Amino acid sequence: MRQTFRALRHRNFRLFLFGQIVSLIGTWMQNVAQSWLVYRLSHSELLLGATWFCAQIPVFALGSIGGLVSDRYSRHRIVVATQTLSMLQAFTLGILTLWGHVEVPQILVLAVALGIVNAFDMPARQSLIVELAGKDDLLNAISLNSTIFNGARIAGPAVAGVLVAALGEGACFMLNGVSFLAVIAALLAMRVPPRTQRLTESSWSHLLDGFRYAWNHSLVRSILTLMAVTTVAGMPAVVLMPFFADDIFHRGSQGLGFLMGAMGIGAVVGTLFLAYRANPSGLYRVIGSSAVLTGAAFILFSVSPWFYLSLIVMPVIGFSVMRQNTAANTLLQTLIPDRYRGRIMALYAMTVVGLGPFGSLAAGAVAHAVGARWTVFAGGVLTTVAALVFQSRAND
Repeated sequence: MRQTFRALRHRNFRLFLFGQIVSLIGTWMQNVAQSWLVYRLSHSELLLGATWFCAQIPVFALGSIGGLVSDRYSRHRIVVATQTLSMLQAFTLGILTLWGHVEVPQILVLAVALGIVNAFDMPARQSLIVELAGKDDLLNAISLNSTIFNGARIAGPAVAGVLVAALGEGACFMLNGVSFLAVIAALLAMRVPPRTQRLTESSWSHLLDGFRYAWNHSLVRSILTLMAVTTVAGMPAVVLMPFFADDIFHRGSQGLGFLMGAMGIGAVVGTLFLAYRANPSGLYRVIGSSAVLTGAAFILFSVSPWFYLSLIVMPVIGFSVMRQNTAANTLLQTLIPDRYRGRIMALYAMTVVGLGPFGSLAAGAVAHAVGARWTVFAGGVLTTVAALVFQSRAND
């Protein structure tokens, strides 16, 4: 236990993690409630995909700028600002929904607004972890942060499924807004020393230098490429989950909450396994094997004829996806010097989140043409092929 939770010895990281526990539960509640709200208003696979597209495309378009800002200014202050703006977005969506005036176009606009905030929040928050826990405990800190993220994935969707059925989607949005107060309070209570770096180069040169570093570093390039492909290929399973829960398995919003919660259980187990590791050696193999397992699980989920079989597959998906993401995040942060951290973590966010819009739009369009099952099946095949190519390069 002491080995698994060793990063908690750092006061700033403890504050960060405890604030995240509350806030992330609210975030997952909003994610599930928003998907269900769009589905309830439209019953359209295409609009489900469009909602994810609007929420994530700003991360792809503006992520590199967010990374640049993270490397030039205080990451701590950036995260305080972005969390405050995220809170205001949640309250706005909640008020519109509770008043009964919410429509799909308004949801899409607010999704874009949150995506813009996340384009600056993600690289700053990922880069801030090493300042809060130190490099010696970096793997443990990232793994524990991922564990909290996925623990919230268990509780948030399950609570959202019950609240949506009882009180409606607006209650989930308002509770998410309140939950941000915990992480904002934790951030303000931290004692983070000011950054003392002096930059003489222009912002444009600084930005290009980050792209050059990522391209010329073969291992960094290989990891980012795999993450990009698996993100696009894995989006159909996430975007089309409401369709599987209701139209295929006839389980409604509660079924959606159970499926997403089951994925979270597997993700927590996977990241706790990584938290126990004392050093990052062997993470390259973890990334490749996890991607292979993810592809196989997507294929099995796509052909599953029963809800309970799909419920069993979901923890496997969560286990493998988060092991891959956490291992990739840690290995990248171990490889890169601190002066590039914000820009490389921005590229990581662009591959893990920013490319999601293209996968979500493709998922909605392909599912509209050939059906949800075939779309998820194709994503599983693409993930498996990309993982095998990644592993073959590791053996060369």
